[in-house]
Amino acid sequence: MSSLLKTHDPSEMNGLDFDVEKIRQDFPILHQKVGSKPLIYLDNAATSQKPQCVIDAVEKYYREDNANIHRGVHMLSERATDYYEGARKKIQAFLHAKHAHEILFVRGTTEAINLVAQSFGRTNLKAGDEILITHMEHHSNIVPWQLVCEQTGAVLKVAPINDRGELILEEFRKLLSEKTRLVSVVHISNSLGTINPVKEIIAMAHNQNIPVMLDGAQATPHVPIDVLELDCDFYAFSGHKLFGPTGIGVLYGKEKFLDAMPPYQGGGDMIRTVTLEGSTYNQLPYKFEAGTPNISGAIGLGAAIDYLYQINFSLATRHEEELLHYAQDKLAAINGLRMIGEAANKISVCSFVIEGIHPHDLGTILDQEGVAIRTGHHCTMPLMKRFGVPATARASMAFYNTLQEIDSLAAALRKAQEVFA
Repeated sequence: MSSLLKTHDPSEMNGLDFDVEKIRQDFPILHQKVGSKPLIYLDNAATSQKPQCVIDAVEKYYREDNANIHRGVHMLSERATDYYEGARKKIQAFLHAKHAHEILFVRGTTEAINLVAQSFGRTNLKAGDEILITHMEHHSNIVPWQLVCEQTGAVLKVAPINDRGELILEEFRKLLSEKTRLVSVVHISNSLGTINPVKEIIAMAHNQNIPVMLDGAQATPHVPIDVLELDCDFYAFSGHKLFGPTGIGVLYGKEKFLDAMPPYQGGGDMIRTVTLEGSTYNQLPYKFEAGTPNISGAIGLGAAIDYLYQINFSLATRHEEELLHYAQDKLAAINGLRMIGEAANKISVCSFVIEGIHPHDLGTILDQEGVAIRTGHHCTMPLMKRFGVPATARASMAFYNTLQEIDSLAAALRKAQEVFA
């Protein structure tokens, strides 16, 4: 069976022993220099790098299989359709979803949340209803709900966090009420690395028959996801953070919700019939996939999932935990450095500020040392305000990073201190 069509059971995520140096050979972009310095890529929360097999899958589609999908009767169209729908089945298995038609292809997490806001939200919300989020959300899990609140008269409620960057679960519980119509929370915070107790959150909400959406953009690269075990109603993630291409993402939704939701966009492929007087809509998942989709992106995302089955995912996660603890110890030893977000349960992200150095200046100095980090508000401006900072420097890790790269990060930060001293 072609690797483009092969699907897996998630329990198969048990490859050979994890060897970080061998893994790094799969990522061609890592083997370059920034000036005279080797590239040290610690901006994985913004986007991950791509293994050669993903690059090859996208290139193969354009070189050998390029055609539009669905309804084409010629060989190329049929082949492209098989690969595209094969990717959907891979994602179904990856998420442990019950049905392939519960998997919708979108541009990314942002579009997925907007789809739910506009389709589910505008259909089900009225004046006085409430949507509950947390103080650690990405802008893409704030602004779509603000827009739908303006459109419907609903009210956005925000659950607070503590000084460690953890959700205050009892305050969250108090905000759930007979007015709450939807809960939408981040699974893992992009700015803090905090892993939210999403299973508890979902159980609390479901006790009051409130559906729950999870922003899984940061979770899917780092922890196994089982939407049936979680019992979430919607789950969103982006391909480019999961070692796949940009411009492709996924919305999982329970069939009963997706069936009841109207289309988000109109156009080709999402219809059954069109007349000048009206239209009827296609079945799931196609009623939510108007127009020509990102075919190569879906194929590339399927290849990224194939790749994750080739490595030992549990060992990769353990390696990331080791990287995080090592980085936290190294950064804690730097005078004048303040960590932002010290949750007991977190992964892969170190956000910090250094006394006397603006994060943007810090990022510039580190770039000269070959170290790529992210600086700014990370699309979490309310969170920055909560911690009293305009921005942070953020080093975020993936399983292809090494302890030696963390040493280089710490050395570059000390050099920045010397420059600004």
